[in-house]
Amino acid sequence: MKSAISSPTDMCIIVTYRCPMQCQMCNIWQNPTNKDKEITPAEIEKLPKVKFINITGGEPFIREDLEEIVEVAFRKSPRVVISTSGWFEERIIHLAEKFPNIGIRISIEGLSQKNDELRGRQGGFDRGIRTLLRLKEMGIKDIGFGITVSDSNSTDMLSLYRLSRSLGMEFATAALHNSYYFHKIDNTFTNKEEVCSNFGKLIEWQLREKHPKAWFRAYFNWGLINYIQGKPRLLPCEAGLVNFFVAPYGDVYPCNGLESKYWKESMGNIRTMSSFQDLWRSEQAERVRAHVRKCPKNCWMVGTAAPVMKKYIAIPLRWVLHQKIQSVMGHPINLKG
Repeated sequence: MKSAISSPTDMCIIVTYRCPMQCQMCNIWQNPTNKDKEITPAEIEKLPKVKFINITGGEPFIREDLEEIVEVAFRKSPRVVISTSGWFEERIIHLAEKFPNIGIRISIEGLSQKNDELRGRQGGFDRGIRTLLRLKEMGIKDIGFGITVSDSNSTDMLSLYRLSRSLGMEFATAALHNSYYFHKIDNTFTNKEEVCSNFGKLIEWQLREKHPKAWFRAYFNWGLINYIQGKPRLLPCEAGLVNFFVAPYGDVYPCNGLESKYWKESMGNIRTMSSFQDLWRSEQAERVRAHVRKCPKNCWMVGTAAPVMKKYIAIPLRWVLHQKIQSVMGHPINLKG
């Protein structure tokens, strides 16, 4: 059984829960980690080589040793992306000067007024956009912004998409979730029809783009509609098989969507493991994977959806081809199947 467990392709390193923002949909800022107990670059060195690493928080740029962490990350993966609020503008620019291949995704929750309202800090939108423009001027290619869609900002999502297109930047989407990671149990949608309708418009626009990457993002957004409507996942969840998350104190989790009211269990801790392979193939890790197979949540977040979209590429590919054919024939897209 253990020999059948393949190595992961993606990992997310949550380097801190400290954060300068005060987001409505996330209470990380109310539950900061102790900076003296957060995982170190030397401990991150114990992690395996993978295809993709996301460094996130909290706010990663609050870490004074983030450059050392990024150095380690690039030894582990050819692609490293940092998710950030964009609040620490000069720190982001300085790091990008040293690591021009770094990816930067700045969280922007709407146009200026809506973003600052939802993220709890005045001036956040201006800092984020200004940082992205400076990165673009520097020639940093892997840049963009993302939105966590809720009841109050799905219309702004469409405006942000158009802004991303005009700036030539990446655009990522997510939907409200409850989990230990967000320290939230009361995130919910009350106007599902409007939110799903706006996601439908976004999907139509993405399918009209010339780049296949946008078409598969449309599929991901269809998955978000599915999630918001309370339907089963479009693809199986293989969290803890193809990917994993490392929490700020070293615990390894299959995903960041766990909730204690359902289940929440660590696969192990990088501080106490003899090697990552021993942790990955341990009986404890197998118990966690068994929980994943029975998990009732049906989450749809990029950290766990993207790896299985790649693994089972034929399924989203069939959907994309069907929608493109429908479009060529002048038929509306079908978001029911």
